[in-house]
Amino acid sequence: MYELELHRLRSAELRRTAREERLAREAVRSRRAARRERTGHAAPAAESHTDGSHRRGLPHTA
Repeated sequence: MYELELHRLRSAELRRTAREERLAREAVRSRRAARRERTGHAAPAAESHTDGSHRRGLPHTA
């Protein structure tokens, strides 16, 4: 009986943690969407911090 109660407590804790993480992801998603609307960016690719200009075409020879 004791093990069953521990299992139920752990299960409830895992569900609560999952719900909190889901809400946090949803909040981040909505803040990003609001920021995109304010700045006028239409595509999620506009959020990218790298544009690839730092890469070189060919490696240097030794």
